Amino acid sequence: MTKTVDFIFDFASPNCYLAYRALGSYPELSRAEIKLIPCLLGGVFKATGNQPPMAAFAGVKGKLEYEMLEIRRFCTTHKLDKFAFNPHFPINTLLLMRGLIAAEIENCEAPYIEAVLAGMWETGKNMNNPEVISGVLADAGLDTQTLLTKSQDPAVKQKLIDNTNAAVTRGVFGLPVFLVGDEMFFGKERLTQVEAAIGIDPT
Repeated sequence: MTKTVDFIFDFASPNCYLAYRALGSYPELSRAEIKLIPCLLGGVFKATGNQPPMAAFAGVKGKLEYEMLEIRRFCTTHKLDKFAFNPHFPINTLLLMRGLIAAEIENCEAPYIEAVLAGMWETGKNMNNPEVISGVLADAGLDTQTLLTKSQDPAVKQKLIDNTNAAVTRGVFGLPVFLVGDEMFFGKERLTQVEAAIGIDPT
């Protein structure tokens, strides 16, 4: 029986980008269904009292520098040589995440994800700007008008709220998170543990 892994996801997190790109380094996970669930990281932080690392560790000497070192190591390990920290960070991804739900409805989720990930974490686009977002989507051959219009649908907006609330109810306090049933794995470094949780020997 195919196991399902819920991947709680927001484009806002560089670690979500890294985890998503690293999935290809774990071919055993192809036996599982990876269900990407759009969620608003800012909503998770607000609901749980958490803070982004840049705020939480701002006063801790050496901590943020070490976080960047770990990112570089992760990129080297998984050959993620396209990653570039976005110069416009932090980015409000509300429109992007609503757009992802719209893309699911329009059956263009995969190309939408690829286009936005590249714009956010490879080419350094200002994804705070709706005009820039439109250009990124159009360049990917997506129906920009349909996606952006549908992203304003009340049902789409409510779906993002519901996803975020459900994630918090399941114990999510930050991203990326992988859930196998009720078992939670937080962070991009947990993919080997996810393999074990779905009954695959990673060795």
